[in-house]
Amino acid sequence: MSGRGRRLAASGLAVLAPVMVWLVADPVLGHRLRITDGEQTLDIGVAPVVSVALLASLAGWGLLATLERFGVRRARAVWTGVAVAVLALSFLPLTGDGMDGGTRGALALMHLAVAAALIPGLRAKDTADATPPVPSRPLAGS
Repeated sequence: MSGRGRRLAASGLAVLAPVMVWLVADPVLGHRLRITDGEQTLDIGVAPVVSVALLASLAGWGLLATLERFGVRRARAVWTGVAVAVLALSFLPLTGDGMDGGTRGALALMHLAVAAALIPGLRAKDTADATPPVPSRPLAGS
């Protein structure tokens, strides 16, 4: 599979994975995912789950492509560090008040599901990059 195809598949999986978590938590188990902030209550449905996961996928892919395009040394390693830092920071809102343990757990699983699809999926090398080119003519001294 080409690098672009692999990255497209990883991005698709990164959108599908949190939707599966949402499906189990909300419709199957019947636990409404809600965040309350004072007088306002935010019900987390499938549309925001898809939107946030798609945004994270495109942002991650875009950053990695930019790093590679501008020849950043060890672009994949730099990108992986940034991705892990973003994942860690994404848990900070889950430490606040306004949600019950079920919502907090489901959201944490969604964050982990997106990261589990994106980090290895986007950083994987092409097999074409990993194999040296075959010389078109015999090497000197052969």
